[in-house]
Amino acid sequence: MKKKVSILVPCYNEEKSLPVLYEQLKQLMDGHQDFEWQVLLVDDGSKDSTLQVCKTLRQTDDRVAYIGLSRNFGKERAMLAGFDHATGDCLVIMDADLQHPPHVIPQMLQYWQDGYEDVYAKRNDRGKESWLRRKLTLAYYKLLQKSAKIDVLPNVGDFRLLDRKCVDALKTMRESERYTKGLYCWMGFKKKEITFDQGERYAGKSSFNFSRLMGLAVNGITSYTVAPLRISTILGFIVSICAFIYMLYVLIKTCIMGDPVQGFPTLVILILFLGGVQLLAIGIIGEYLARIYQETKHRPVYLISEKEGC
Repeated sequence: MKKKVSILVPCYNEEKSLPVLYEQLKQLMDGHQDFEWQVLLVDDGSKDSTLQVCKTLRQTDDRVAYIGLSRNFGKERAMLAGFDHATGDCLVIMDADLQHPPHVIPQMLQYWQDGYEDVYAKRNDRGKESWLRRKLTLAYYKLLQKSAKIDVLPNVGDFRLLDRKCVDALKTMRESERYTKGLYCWMGFKKKEITFDQGERYAGKSSFNFSRLMGLAVNGITSYTVAPLRISTILGFIVSICAFIYMLYVLIKTCIMGDPVQGFPTLVILILFLGGVQLLAIGIIGEYLARIYQETKHRPVYLISEKEGC
């Protein structure tokens, strides 16, 4: 009996890229008929005709299935919709913009058949990213690696093959503020690394601007570590000790030497510094409270407008 391979492709405004990607996937599927194939396209509320392209591909090839979400929920939630509806014995996740080359998939399948359950693709380089973005990304991974209790893989995205047991595990994790890259590491299972050369985006531009990437970074930190809360506690303790020592210094100096208490600029600086520390600590606590608030609503992680072939 043939094993079934599902390929999950989250899509947002990819009307030009999808037909080209499909042709490459078709060559892959036609050349490996020892597997049964499913291509699952998840349209994440695109503003262009991406959903119509998905429908056309479905009419052309019954191996293609599609899901149209009711609005733009974000890539993380679109991937969860794919996890819920993929039917393969394993699942390959890849982007629609052709930065993830389909010719790497046979190598993933080989390692999967060798017994590995999570075959992840690591980029040899980050392509034409700006110097600042590349440095900030690497610094973020280092920070997350040191503060979290799980191994976070740098230069590794969503391009990977997951065994069915991994997919079933991800389906049980229903948090609304999702950081799937961390979930891959948190769930464990037998992993294998392969490397690939990331291609250039075929058409359009990435929807992940700097502010969205910053939001994703904050989600990653607050989802997998309480280190910011501990840092704010330690910082508050250090500031309190320093303030107490300074208070003793001023008191002793005034009592022994008889100097009047002076230093209005110093007093203003101290007040502003302590106020800033307090606001920082409140902001960190607020980030965690906001995530608790979102989770307690128990709303669906995504809503489907239409689907076919799932």
